[in-house]
Amino acid sequence: MKVRQRLRQAIDSLYAGGQATAEAYTPLVLECVRVNDVGQAKRLQSHMDLHYFIPNDTFLHNRLLHMYARLGKISDARNLFDRMPQRDIISWNTILSVYAKSGSVENLRALFYKMPFRDSVSYNTLIAGLAGSGFSSQALEVFLRMNREGFEPTEYTHVSLLNACSRLLDLRKGKQIHGRICVGFLGRNVFVWNALTDMYAKCGEIDKARWLFDRTDNKNVVSWNSLIAGYLKNGQPKKCIDLFQEMQLGGFKPDDVTVSNVLGAYFQSGLVDEAIEVFHLIKNKDKVSWTTMIVGYVQNGKEEDALNLFAKMLAEGVKPDSFTISSVISSCAKLAYLCNGQVVHGKAILLGVDNDLLVSSALVDMYCKCGITKDAWIVFDMMPSRNVVSWNAMIRGYAQNGQDLEALALYEKLLQQKLKPDSITFVAVLSSCNHAGLIEEGRIYFDSISKRHALVPTLDHYACMINLLGRSGCMTEAIDLVNNMPHEPNSLIWSTLLSVCAIKGDTENGEMAAKRLFELEPLNAGPYIMLSNMYATCGRWEDVASVRSLMKSKNVKKFAAYSWIEIDNEVHKFVAEDATHPQTEIIYEELGRLIKKLQEAGFMPDTKLVLHNVEEEEKFASICYHSEKLALAYGLIKKPHATAPIRIMKNIRVCGDCHMFMKLVSKVIGRPIILRDSNRFHHFVGGSCSCKDYW
Repeated sequence: MKVRQRLRQAIDSLYAGGQATAEAYTPLVLECVRVNDVGQAKRLQSHMDLHYFIPNDTFLHNRLLHMYARLGKISDARNLFDRMPQRDIISWNTILSVYAKSGSVENLRALFYKMPFRDSVSYNTLIAGLAGSGFSSQALEVFLRMNREGFEPTEYTHVSLLNACSRLLDLRKGKQIHGRICVGFLGRNVFVWNALTDMYAKCGEIDKARWLFDRTDNKNVVSWNSLIAGYLKNGQPKKCIDLFQEMQLGGFKPDDVTVSNVLGAYFQSGLVDEAIEVFHLIKNKDKVSWTTMIVGYVQNGKEEDALNLFAKMLAEGVKPDSFTISSVISSCAKLAYLCNGQVVHGKAILLGVDNDLLVSSALVDMYCKCGITKDAWIVFDMMPSRNVVSWNAMIRGYAQNGQDLEALALYEKLLQQKLKPDSITFVAVLSSCNHAGLIEEGRIYFDSISKRHALVPTLDHYACMINLLGRSGCMTEAIDLVNNMPHEPNSLIWSTLLSVCAIKGDTENGEMAAKRLFELEPLNAGPYIMLSNMYATCGRWEDVASVRSLMKSKNVKKFAAYSWIEIDNEVHKFVAEDATHPQTEIIYEELGRLIKKLQEAGFMPDTKLVLHNVEEEEKFASICYHSEKLALAYGLIKKPHATAPIRIMKNIRVCGDCHMFMKLVSKVIGRPIILRDSNRFHHFVGGSCSCKDYW
């Protein structure tokens, strides 16, 4: 502080004395540069201008210019540069470096081409600035011009060029740069070796990257990070983890980049607990480490943990970015947590990232998966720009919510915008045709995948067509499609066929599909249960017992069906005949009241759907207390006078009796009910369902 005070006093004396000479200015300029005092430097500059001081050379101005550049004072640097009476190559290169470091590419290029003379530093600065700002192709073009004009590249030029090749994933050019490095004997610099390792890793030649890494002298943290990230990118998380452990044994301290990649490797391997341990070891957690954990939780089906961690991140004062926000919104979408999703939407607005393409697309998806297509459309309509992901989210959202004609109309609008649909687009389009029973339109759209859009139909597309044909009564055509498709039928194809056979009562083809599924997924309970239910519907109880015996012998575990409802930001989960909820007695009383009211209106629970060989009374009790009915009763207890829809989520498909029950309740109480099952949304309003009884 005393040094700065003395400097200010010296400049005060300069102002008091009037004009000064170069000898007076020089020590003061050098002292300003030494202590990085921009304020006093600007006072000195003003004093020179005030007294029309013109130095004999560029030394003083260049020193000030270099300080402004080093400290990122772009406007101060440019102001001085523009007013300099004379400039040399150092002056030009200094201001060039300011624009390169700040990412101001347009100014960088404009200044470069205005330069009256250039040297290798000028070219290196332009190449580094372009490569660092993502203009990789242009960086390589400038390098060619540099060669033509006879300037020699340095080691750092090659680092920038290798980084450009990494961004472009251009292995051929990367190898050419590598060859130049070998010819010029420029390869002992650790930065060059790191850039080579990174380039080969990102371009998929991970073994070559490892070879270079093993021969790198004086490795630093960047060396380790390049290969660790390379293993993760190339789908080798175990090697990534092993290298991380080797790095620690070698005495290297991991940085944030290391930890982020290692967390990703643990999550990619499904080692969630190990990832949590590493995360807890981080003393100063930054945005990257928090986001990596949140994304990892989402990828491993731990959406609630992702939401809890996001709350902790905010409590720690860490500012999330658009990638964090979009991941959290995706968690809300998967869980159908509307209230949480709306809160995160508000946070996105406060952070100014709500118009980010990634965030907006996630919001469209979230509102659709919460059954609010109107809000999804508002977000979609207000997006400043859209890509095919955004369009897919809205088209798929309409399809899932029973707005099939809206989905198809939006698809046609996508084509009018000259956008190219992808395979996900066609899954949504074919699903809409399926739900709407538009068999001819479905055939046309399916054929257009290859004929009009030059895409290869995927197994998902074939599954949609098998579903459409089978449900439309064209079972023979559906079987022919399975037998003649260019792909080997997988579990999706056979489970789709089995589902259609169950609906149509086609036991023969159902048995064929089920047996294929027993071979492909011997521990998946779904096909066993579906075949058993088909037998039960026909009264073939011996075959039912045979299937259940087969399940027992193979130790196949039946997954639990459950429903959940969100009330006042709190989630309540129910299973069939649940007795664990604190308000169980009141819930059953409310459900009993509802059933009695519906019975008075003529409704009787369909006990034929209870596929067990038990007494009628037991069947009645079983079907009346399914999990979604308990969730509905609880929702009515907690919000008896509300007019907003009651939202219920279920992890498997809703049964026929519960579907009819929800329709009648929506009519009797005069209140909409939105039920999301594993297949689609059911919007129950006034006794009707958006699925048109298609489930």
